[in-house]
Amino acid sequence: MPSTLPAPIDKLAIVVVTYKRQELLANLFDSMTELTATPWRIVIVDNENSRETEAMCTAFNERLANLWGIDTEQPDAQGGTDRVIYAPQLENGGGAGGFSAGTECAYDLGAQWFWVMDDDVLVIPEGIERLAKWTDRHDVIQGSRYDYDGGPFYWQYDFIVPLGIPNPIAPAAFGPAGYRVMDTLCFEGGLFRRNIVEKIGLPDPRFFIYWDDTMYGYRASKVTNPIVVPDVVLRRTREIGNWDIAGVRQLNSTSDMNRYHIMRNRGFLARYMQIYGDYHPVLFRLGNAATFCKEFIRLAAVDKCFKTGIPALRRGMKDARKIIKDPNWKPMPPMKDTE
Repeated sequence: MPSTLPAPIDKLAIVVVTYKRQELLANLFDSMTELTATPWRIVIVDNENSRETEAMCTAFNERLANLWGIDTEQPDAQGGTDRVIYAPQLENGGGAGGFSAGTECAYDLGAQWFWVMDDDVLVIPEGIERLAKWTDRHDVIQGSRYDYDGGPFYWQYDFIVPLGIPNPIAPAAFGPAGYRVMDTLCFEGGLFRRNIVEKIGLPDPRFFIYWDDTMYGYRASKVTNPIVVPDVVLRRTREIGNWDIAGVRQLNSTSDMNRYHIMRNRGFLARYMQIYGDYHPVLFRLGNAATFCKEFIRLAAVDKCFKTGIPALRRGMKDARKIIKDPNWKPMPPMKDTE
């Protein structure tokens, strides 16, 4: 007989974005079967639109039906009862496009909470309960993570708004409150409530990759107080080459495509900051310079590909200026009229 597990977070949808990493996705699926509380739905956004991934999702849905039973008490907005929803994309929209599409899919199904993650993580069995204890007081919650080697993963939760960069020396300790207020978010394990989506809209797919979750958390901080908590809810599974800094911070390897978007998407950061009155051109340009320097150091210490890396950064800076000057640019609209 299937087991019925408690669901401490109302209509929780786990949103996973995947692209050509079926082996990692299979490991994530296996970890979900060990959850000690059930999500309402699991939305798999497939940027590859792969028959193999579709078959995996069908098999996983059957597996969960045998393990957890069929959810007949809380059908989705279309009357469906499947736990696993396969959402193939016609084209690869990157992480930003994937999380935007996945959030929209879960929203349309009637989800009340969205727990978002990539395919290269494992969920901790008690992860949902660990997040649930914060949901009666907070609308945006970032759980902590283990790195691929099992050690703690440090995440830069403090966004220095005038410069438009994360604070690299923000204290790692959580203090007497047991959490820290943040003004950013990470789509690797971030949890947010439906009312946030209603107020600020979907994640912006135009970022493609990089800064999209930072900006979503910044936008969320304008309508609530997001928090980061010490409770570990995920473990990363993909080893990435890095430069270890003092045993706490890491500078990870990246690609020229990432480098381009790191600089280009600062144009989107500037546009959203303009809306909220936080954009100061001189300070933001200083943040651009700091970001460029960081990427130069990454090239020197980790990737060592100056021939292609520097031009990618310059192209990104050039296109960022176009975004800032674009007279037709508009922010993502709210999903619900809040007036």
